[in-house]
Amino acid sequence: MRSEKNLWLLALGVFGITTTEFGVIGVLPDIAAAFHVTIDKAGWLLSAFALIVAFFGPFMMMLFSKTDRKSLLLFSLLLFAVANVLSAFAMNFYQLLLIRMLPAFFHPVYWSIALSFAINNSSRQNTSKAVSIIFSGLTVATVLGVPLATFVSAMFNWQGAFLLTALINVVAFAGVKRWLPPVPADQREAAASQQSIFRNGLLWINLMLAFFIITAMYATYGYMADFLRQVSHMNGSTISMMLLLFGVVGIGGNYLAGRYMSRQPYVTTLLFLLLLSAVHVLLYWLGGTLLPMVLLIAVWGLIHAGGFLISNIQVTSSVPEGSELINSIFTSCGNFAVTAGALLGGHWIAGYGIANVVWASVGCLIIALLVLLFKRLKYRRPGL
Repeated sequence: MRSEKNLWLLALGVFGITTTEFGVIGVLPDIAAAFHVTIDKAGWLLSAFALIVAFFGPFMMMLFSKTDRKSLLLFSLLLFAVANVLSAFAMNFYQLLLIRMLPAFFHPVYWSIALSFAINNSSRQNTSKAVSIIFSGLTVATVLGVPLATFVSAMFNWQGAFLLTALINVVAFAGVKRWLPPVPADQREAAASQQSIFRNGLLWINLMLAFFIITAMYATYGYMADFLRQVSHMNGSTISMMLLLFGVVGIGGNYLAGRYMSRQPYVTTLLFLLLLSAVHVLLYWLGGTLLPMVLLIAVWGLIHAGGFLISNIQVTSSVPEGSELINSIFTSCGNFAVTAGALLGGHWIAGYGIANVVWASVGCLIIALLVLLFKRLKYRRPGL
């Protein structure tokens, strides 16, 4: 790679915008109490954000296809910082919801440019490693950003959590402005036939693969805390430690996924699906035993963390050209899948109980495995 420093700068921005998106999870009870709304209504602060990203991601990249990329990165980070400050001073719930929705439009813009920068500024054999650096911002946000926002809310107030997130985005803005070199728009990509991209059969297969992988990941992970409390009989402090363990080992999992996807993408994806399926089956059988669960959570976090990166590389490999548009499509797909996973897991729990939620994930992983095998038979290309 030409320079990892630029990738880490972009990863810092990913950390900021991801903390903005998911940091509200731990603050929802405080916001619900402050504005006298139910917790499910407060949940729209997360759902509305994700749905805007899912619906508008590709269209935003088409709209700004000829705009200077560094300017877009800076504007996105500035908008996230301002939105977090305004959120801290919202007077009512609906005002807060509206403010939260504004930066969501530029979430896929930042992600798409950052991922495309990683792909376009690395050699073919280092592409997966470069992408893994960008995704490390997501992983670290899960490990540090979300718990830190929750801690600040508990120690001070929910407004402090938003101001902290604003500060993170300001630091990222300053770093990108100072050290990231100019990133002009790729005119070749802007002129590419978007219609031909959407006629690409391999792209649709890989999007389906990514959708079921991410849906499987979040069908159980989205209810991890409740699973540990009800099935594993852990208390609040132990659950916090398990969530931290899950995230910390995930940093290593993200690195390993990037390393091996660059060498053997098909084998790496196959092993990921098989191992994650095995983990969920073991969660069902060992969920009520403490020490095995601690070890299993570590293994779970190690494997789970690579899912987004593996899915992204599968999708972006469909169309080597037009990487920004493809990354925006992947971002939309990923947000749809996260929402679908949460809905599927919730529906499964309502029907079969929290102990059985793992089978929702296993079912999606089996479908993903079938899609992967079908792709292998239909497109007999090296690396697929």
